[in-house]
Amino acid sequence: MLHLFSGARRQSLRTLACAGLIAVTMLTPSAQAQTAVTVPAVASGIPIKLIVPFTPGTGIDLIARTIGPKLSLKLNRPVVVDNRVGASGNIGTEAVVRAAPDGNTLLVSVNTLVMNRSLYPSLSFDPVKDLMPVTLTSWGQLLLVTHPRSGFATAGELVQAAKAQPGRINFASPGVGTPHHLSMELFKNTAQVFLTHIPYRGTGPAVTDLLGGQVDTMFLPIHVALPHIRSGRMVALGIGSDKRHPLLPEVPTLAEAKAGQVNVDMWYGVFAPKGTPADIVTLFNREINLILKSEDTQKAFQTQGMDPAGSSPQEFGRVVERDANRWAQLIKTQHIKAD
Repeated sequence: MLHLFSGARRQSLRTLACAGLIAVTMLTPSAQAQTAVTVPAVASGIPIKLIVPFTPGTGIDLIARTIGPKLSLKLNRPVVVDNRVGASGNIGTEAVVRAAPDGNTLLVSVNTLVMNRSLYPSLSFDPVKDLMPVTLTSWGQLLLVTHPRSGFATAGELVQAAKAQPGRINFASPGVGTPHHLSMELFKNTAQVFLTHIPYRGTGPAVTDLLGGQVDTMFLPIHVALPHIRSGRMVALGIGSDKRHPLLPEVPTLAEAKAGQVNVDMWYGVFAPKGTPADIVTLFNREINLILKSEDTQKAFQTQGMDPAGSSPQEFGRVVERDANRWAQLIKTQHIKAD
């Protein structure tokens, strides 16, 4: 059985992640007044690139486009969002790894980053060691969902059906190695059931076939599933977290639904190229944490099912390393290989 985050350990992670944000709020007024500065040793006219390794409209893209304009005002620098799509996020990630460590390029990513480390062992770079954590930005939750005609009302019912007929029930994902896929592998491993994987090329086609009844179930981020749940075209069987979510308080956790203690919360955060000077990393960390603390940023995140959270670079680094080990264990246990 895989080692999962317990509720206490998960809370400890959140406490660690939020510690940097708490520290930011303790800045004196004089210190906060000094934040409208340019990145040290970098010409102010050069745009800062926030590279997003996935398509526009994703949760990661929302984070970048929410933070970007505010960061531009704070640093008196143009900030642009650059979507570098492909290879499960590896193309955009590598662009940041290869970028000059001068404060002009940052990566906005999700825990796919550490999953790719084990899924693609032949990468020419290490997604963890070749990047410098700047700050955690938020946590996101995944829902286990189905279509109304499946007949399942809870995750526990799905587990019982899967045990009765191994392999008959299938699940969709946006592709091999995505958080949606690996979350289901963790669910399968925990519940000791076998579901047949149907990988798609992106979330859109997978959701279309789920709504049409061509596939039985899948994990989806709250902001993707919510409109379909509210319209009655999708049924939420449980949330892969230690607690229920305010946007869907009636949806039980997977543990409450008798489907196992499965926590598949996703972290989102900002990284810089390895070797970026400490004063630049510190500046970005401070300014982004202040942005995360603002009411409008929190509202933008929360309406999309994401919980804002900040951290110090060191605390975020520990979250990343711990998660990398966790998913590496799952990938090895389930013998998962990328296409």
